[in-house]
Amino acid sequence: MRDDPVAESKGLLYFTDGSLAYAGRYSHQDTFDAHTHSFVEIAVVLGGQGNHHTMTGDTPLTRGDVVLLRPGTWHGYTECRDLELFNCCFSAELLTRELAWTQEDPIISYLLSTGPYSMHRRGMLTAHLDEPALEEALVHLDGLDDLRRRPLTQHRADVIGRLSLFLGNLARAVAEANFVTSAGPTHPAVVQAMRALESRVAHDWTLVELADRLHLTSSYLVRLFKSETGLPPMAYLARQRVEAAADLLLHTDDSVSVIGELVGWNDQNYFARRFKAHFGLSPSAYRKRFTTRSAQLSPPE
Repeated sequence: MRDDPVAESKGLLYFTDGSLAYAGRYSHQDTFDAHTHSFVEIAVVLGGQGNHHTMTGDTPLTRGDVVLLRPGTWHGYTECRDLELFNCCFSAELLTRELAWTQEDPIISYLLSTGPYSMHRRGMLTAHLDEPALEEALVHLDGLDDLRRRPLTQHRADVIGRLSLFLGNLARAVAEANFVTSAGPTHPAVVQAMRALESRVAHDWTLVELADRLHLTSSYLVRLFKSETGLPPMAYLARQRVEAAADLLLHTDDSVSVIGELVGWNDQNYFARRFKAHFGLSPSAYRKRFTTRSAQLSPPE
């Protein structure tokens, strides 16, 4: 594996060169301890043996397997024997900036935003690429790997383009495996609702307020939102809140009760229950376990 643009400070990983997205090859032996990240990670299995370790247990990995993890989701690898991975990671902020358009694309939105939340997946989505799809994915991942050697000021569009091509390739495979159809773009009201909830996770949202904002009835909004995302609006908001809470637990010294309030849950017990339901750990246990086993994409203070 060649050197990558990642450095470590106080147990946290960060980009040293201002990269928007990073892709690189890794090889694991034995055990790679459970850890978490404040960014989106996609791991593509190239070969070797190993198990993917998550809160639901260990799952054997084979060539072509893909694991996508939303921010805050923890995982690790066990019983590795020359386990070869191609990792791609990018900041969640890209989803609200350069990749904001993906929420309007049903299959890519499912890949990045709604699929990892639905079906009790708790922020993780798995897939398998057949050999032709895997080879196509590797073309784009190798392209991303190569672009990190070029000035970002001159190749920003290339990085976003390569990442988009890789996500499109992966989204088609995931959509086919999960019977996700693409009859047209995501309904504009659903996109607006998602963006409103994401931009103000701490706000005391109600269905009535959200529906009024979109000039819809509450019942119609729930039906429309659930049909497009697989979740009711308030359940989608809860997923956004636990991810924001995970980031605060790892990267601030705020108390658990304060963090609950910062993400919109003033009742500490309710916050703890919702957090544990998603990550399998209480907020305090999550902080204790992963404060020195987390990774982020922005340089430390």
